[in-house]
Amino acid sequence: MSQHVNLNGVMVPVKVACIASNDRGFLLGDGLFETLRVQSGQVVALDRHLARLAEGLEVLGFGVLPLDPVQAIAATLVANQVINGMVRLTVSRGGGIRGVLPPETPSLTVLVTAATVVPVTTPQRVMVSRRTRRNEMSPLSRLKTLNYLDSILARQEAVAAGMDDAIVLNTKGRVAETTSANLLLRLDGGWVTPPVADGALPGTARARLLAAGCIVERSLSEEDLGGISAAFSVSALSLRPLVSLNGKVLSLPDADSTRTFRSVLDLPDPQGVGRVPL
Repeated sequence: MSQHVNLNGVMVPVKVACIASNDRGFLLGDGLFETLRVQSGQVVALDRHLARLAEGLEVLGFGVLPLDPVQAIAATLVANQVINGMVRLTVSRGGGIRGVLPPETPSLTVLVTAATVVPVTTPQRVMVSRRTRRNEMSPLSRLKTLNYLDSILARQEAVAAGMDDAIVLNTKGRVAETTSANLLLRLDGGWVTPPVADGALPGTARARLLAAGCIVERSLSEEDLGGISAAFSVSALSLRPLVSLNGKVLSLPDADSTRTFRSVLDLPDPQGVGRVPL
């Protein structure tokens, strides 16, 4: 992980970086984050990540960032000597008085961390979560916020059942995504992904595949999952095949599709297994 972090535009050792005790990100989850892949010293799909962050800042009423995120990211990568790995940009509303209502003028806290990690490529066994649902009616379902408790509960449920991850349904029983990634599903001879309107996060990798015409949006019921023949989970950091769903064995995705997806996403050939933090 990071040896140095960029906190509000200043590089400091990770052991001495401090967040204020009244920071609303810590107290209330009042914040956003972006996790970006770094490959050969370059941040992949940086513009898409910053555009999604800007949309979140507007929805939450954060205003504009008090620093240049591109410069902060570059400085953090250099300080931690990260050539291949990830960088995370976290933004909270900052300090405030006690209570739910935020201050009229936010004083944002901006934290950038970086780490050298190997993209995870191992297959996943997944199940449909029975413990929690995604609220597709909430604008927060479209934002990458600091509140991941629903996903944490669903992941714990999956691990307790001997699975690797869980698929989360929305309040109407439609498929949304996994606990930390979008879904790509092989169904009726094509590749589909749940729409944002059903609670899927507008992932940057998902958006790139849609723009390239590799996948199409399709609303899916839990019953539709019984008809899929192959599947991936996809995020900015990884593309992982699903090998079982609720105990049903799935075929590995075909080589042509795998090659095409990896090419569109600028993913290197698999080089092993690592742990990828959020």
